[in-house]
Amino acid sequence: MKTIKGPGVFLAQFIGEEAPFNSLDGICKWAADLGFKGIQMPTLDTRFIDLRLAAESKTYADELKGKIASYGLDITELSTHLQGQLVAVHPAYNELFDSFAVPEVKNNPKARTEWAIQQLKYAAQASQNLGLKAHATFSGSLLWQYFHPWPQRPEGLVDEAFTELAKRWTPILDAFEECGVDVCYEIHPGEDLFDGITYEMFLEKVNQHPRACLLYDPSHFVLQQLDYIQYIDFYHQRIKAFHVKDAEFNPTGRQGTFGGYQSWADRAGRYRSPGDGQVDFKTIFSKLAQYDYDGWAVMEWECCIKNQEDGAREGSEFIRKNIIHVTDKAFDDFAGAENDANFNRKILGL
Repeated sequence: MKTIKGPGVFLAQFIGEEAPFNSLDGICKWAADLGFKGIQMPTLDTRFIDLRLAAESKTYADELKGKIASYGLDITELSTHLQGQLVAVHPAYNELFDSFAVPEVKNNPKARTEWAIQQLKYAAQASQNLGLKAHATFSGSLLWQYFHPWPQRPEGLVDEAFTELAKRWTPILDAFEECGVDVCYEIHPGEDLFDGITYEMFLEKVNQHPRACLLYDPSHFVLQQLDYIQYIDFYHQRIKAFHVKDAEFNPTGRQGTFGGYQSWADRAGRYRSPGDGQVDFKTIFSKLAQYDYDGWAVMEWECCIKNQEDGAREGSEFIRKNIIHVTDKAFDDFAGAENDANFNRKILGL
């Protein structure tokens, strides 16, 4: 068994225009002061990382890593959630998802997809230069708007979409293979990879690619009413990243999993700060330790009630308390006997 690393924090929900959240030095000091040991870094804001430069310059990568280390922090993973989303976009979402792209590829879906794929390839090289073994991202989606089959889905629609998704991702996965880095898909509503079965469908299409791995986030499974504990039993060999994000599901006679188009605070299923929801993190941390997960536990703050700074402060301590420092011996070793084959045969009456 292995002890999980942490606590880490995903910076995406904290980066902003006000100090200390508007610079790498500021946000590193803030994270370190709260007791975090690692930061998961989004890659679209050059105030924090120049992704292309990190891919092309080992010197820049080493300097970036050194600056972060000067605050007692490690980079847990780079994140291309937004770029990964743009690898596959259905036309219904073109205008909304254009906001994730750089200006020169907006209003041009083909160029936007090519840009996103190149961004992922830069992320593979940057991760290698930074000495990272895992990378966090989204799969994108061609099918999400068809998840509820009404009207009935045309025969072959789902298979065609997953074939195309695999066609776009296979060269990316190959690039990560060359760099020795796992692609960790966050299984998430709005993505074509949103539960275990869709992940298995994708794996089949990419020929069980060894780099097509998972970012485990139980909060999304609470909202889907999926057994997030058994999920670990099914997929533990592919889980290479972990978001500590809480959630709760409180259905009523008026709404359930679909949420009635309500705001997050008024939905039956909603995200909460770690420890404030219904996720059984004690069992999760135990399962992951039992299965030799040796990556990071990274807090992702998404809460519709508590403010982000309280969530971060409490989240750091929450992760620290839940990390299990695994034992190197059995509790009953004191009563053990010598390894003696003859003795064993004797007490068996042989």
